[in-house]
Amino acid sequence: MQRFKLLAGLALLSVATFAQAAPNCTIRLKGNDQMQFDLKTVTVSASCPAINIELTHAGKLPANAMGHNVVVSRTADVNAIAAAGIQAGLAANYVPKGDARVLGSTPVVGGGASTKGKLTGKLAAGGDYTYFCSFPGHSGIMKGKLVVTP
Repeated sequence: MQRFKLLAGLALLSVATFAQAAPNCTIRLKGNDQMQFDLKTVTVSASCPAINIELTHAGKLPANAMGHNVVVSRTADVNAIAAAGIQAGLAANYVPKGDARVLGSTPVVGGGASTKGKLTGKLAAGGDYTYFCSFPGHSGIMKGKLVVTP
């Protein structure tokens, strides 16, 4: 009986360890009318076969006045992508079409709406990545660090 309890305890411990070690494959953010994401850092795993992006706009203002999206890129490319996004306009979700520097993005949404996107490329563990909103004027403060673990 004692041996059974010990084995059952070890089995539960290994399941709990596995559950904690499961890789995070989703970037899940909330934006608001104050041009803020709810998280300053998000961690995902480089082992994920795909990384999903989920955005909920918790504000009330419409997309043309205070729209938000999520764009993921290397940190060094943020300013250039944001500038090119302004030129692309709202119809293109403020994301330059076909720009290889954009690793993933979501459409622009207004208050009360949610949207999803995917990362199109593989991320390297330890790489220098940023997520940001490319709506004009937002990328300077509405951004965060994307940490990629092995």
